[in-house]
Amino acid sequence: MRAKTAQDRQLLELIDPIAESLGLDVVRIRLMSGAKRQRLQIMAERPTDHDISVEQCAKLSRAVSEVFDASDPIPGEYLLEVSSPGIDRPLTRPVDFELFEGEEARLETDRMIEGRKRFKGVLAGFEDGNVLIDLDGEEDTALIPFDWVSDAKLVLTDALMKRGAAIRAARGEPEDDGLPQDASLGDAVEATTDTTTPSEDNA
Repeated sequence: MRAKTAQDRQLLELIDPIAESLGLDVVRIRLMSGAKRQRLQIMAERPTDHDISVEQCAKLSRAVSEVFDASDPIPGEYLLEVSSPGIDRPLTRPVDFELFEGEEARLETDRMIEGRKRFKGVLAGFEDGNVLIDLDGEEDTALIPFDWVSDAKLVLTDALMKRGAAIRAARGEPEDDGLPQDASLGDAVEATTDTTTPSEDNA
């Protein structure tokens, strides 16, 4: 789930070693189309505390831009966005379901499971390749194969907001009066990259 399409997976192979060299883990990447240009979104974090600073976002953005300028994996102009996973973060790796055990989450699968593809409940861990989740309105803990999960993210709750406030306090940042303007992004850095190669006639 860190990469959704074949092109995402190819880009992830380039981005992973860059992030690792900076002491970061890539949580998710998505190359999305737009009206004027494509947008490459990279979510990353430090593996030690699952956070990232604006400075680290900027370093990763510059490092990725340098490699992409040389290898040109995305034709044309695109917007590169590097950010933290945010408070209501996506869950893309087995470790995420263990780390956020006890938190509320929404899951979607790529196939029907007992007549449905969407699930909501409290995460109960990860075991033998399965996501464990206590579904709303059901007594038994459900086991959903991780390989069947197409999308998963935390639900923005009061508990998550308090957790986010604690992180901001630890970083010495002021508390918000209410919901953040964009809880899904957190720290973010954007850069526009034009990899269009001029034709020989214009060279």
